[in-house]
Amino acid sequence: MKKSSKLILALVAVIVVLAIAYRAVNKTPSADLPANEQLAQVLTDGGCMACHSAQPELPFYANWPIAKGLIEQHVKEGYNVFDVTPLMNALQNGEAPGEVDLAKVEQSLSNGSMPMSEYCLMHWGSSVTDAKRESVLAAVKELRAKYYPNTLAAAEFANEPVRPIPDSVAYDADKAKLGDVLYHDTRLSADGTVSCATCHGLNTAGVDNKRYSEGIGKQLGGVNAPTVYNACFNFVQFWDGRAGTLAEQAGGPPLNPVEMGCKSFDEIVARLSEDKAFVDSFTVVYPEGLSQATITDAIAEFEKTLVTPNSAFDRYLKGDKTALTAEQTEGYDLFKKYDCATCHAGVNMGGLTYELMGQRENYFEDRELTEKSGLTDGDNGRWAQTKIERDRYRFKTPTLRNVALTWPYYHDGSVPTLNEAITKMAKYQVGRAIRAEEAQKVESFLEALTGEYQGKLLTNDNTQQ
Repeated sequence: MKKSSKLILALVAVIVVLAIAYRAVNKTPSADLPANEQLAQVLTDGGCMACHSAQPELPFYANWPIAKGLIEQHVKEGYNVFDVTPLMNALQNGEAPGEVDLAKVEQSLSNGSMPMSEYCLMHWGSSVTDAKRESVLAAVKELRAKYYPNTLAAAEFANEPVRPIPDSVAYDADKAKLGDVLYHDTRLSADGTVSCATCHGLNTAGVDNKRYSEGIGKQLGGVNAPTVYNACFNFVQFWDGRAGTLAEQAGGPPLNPVEMGCKSFDEIVARLSEDKAFVDSFTVVYPEGLSQATITDAIAEFEKTLVTPNSAFDRYLKGDKTALTAEQTEGYDLFKKYDCATCHAGVNMGGLTYELMGQRENYFEDRELTEKSGLTDGDNGRWAQTKIERDRYRFKTPTLRNVALTWPYYHDGSVPTLNEAITKMAKYQVGRAIRAEEAQKVESFLEALTGEYQGKLLTNDNTQQ
């Protein structure tokens, strides 16, 4: 046999061996396994914990020259964007995985962005074959249907990462009526000038459209006031998540020296107690009487009524194909293409996770250059509560419901228009430059998220500058 023929046969043999080895380490999870176990297996085989974890499982070559710096950068970026540990724990314990976590996995597998090709070259088992991809997407779909059933949507939209707002949520009508009064009552502030509605006006889309709100004595707060509409769907309250419930949130501003300035709820109770008619009506519903617990509970019950269903987008998801314009439909497709529907998932299209502001570009460095102002306490985000360094600059994602009416944007209120907010999000969070015509389509789609309050389309009495 000629030498060249032997080389060809040897090469073929090597290719066959490599192909067999590749298939051996790229096993698709058994269809007999539950969805959570299938997904956990693919994430494990894919080496996701090598980068997306506080304690990364570094490869054997992590300290090699050249590789060291590259791996460190990948680990930093991976952990910044997605900590996979909570998802893995949920899957392994048979618990509900995070809605945003499912959306992130689904998106990264659908667009092929993960796992990174460089990693797959060294770790064959991490490669995502078509069979693996189908297994993951099917598992995500099954888990989403189990834990986050999209019963209001038409069948074709049942597996969307976002869901229509329900017409209402359960609340106590008598308590909510009292909460309505208290929400608009300036006696909750030390000088009688500020109520909840001062910064979260119901006729101004649940915000005040100011960069920073004014408290007593015209003091300015440190972050932009988020909308009160649909706040009941958030997993925590405030940008830094310092309140776990609506009632806890309601108890914060009255005691904040910048916002409402009271020393304690005792002085609020004392002022309200002078109003005999109010006390009589209050004790009918709360026999235990006025206190911080009952006052904040009543306000929380009222806030549960502040849902805004039946937006054009909701009607579209429910099956009305005429509800959106062609431009808005294209905008929704772009919204998903640019990964917006991962962090802004669920009923509220946000409010489900803390995300780093500036995942792909340094937002705060650029802001400092343009505004000539340094960082503030309000910029620390979740770190203010946990003192964990990873949580610095990480904020609860805002809802996108009624977003066309809730300018200015971001936690610092630094962006005046929705179009600019979209363009900057693409840059800082996704690492991509969105074309002007695409940003316009996404903006048009976001305008379709304005819902109805008490049967009427929500409006804003303020005029955007």
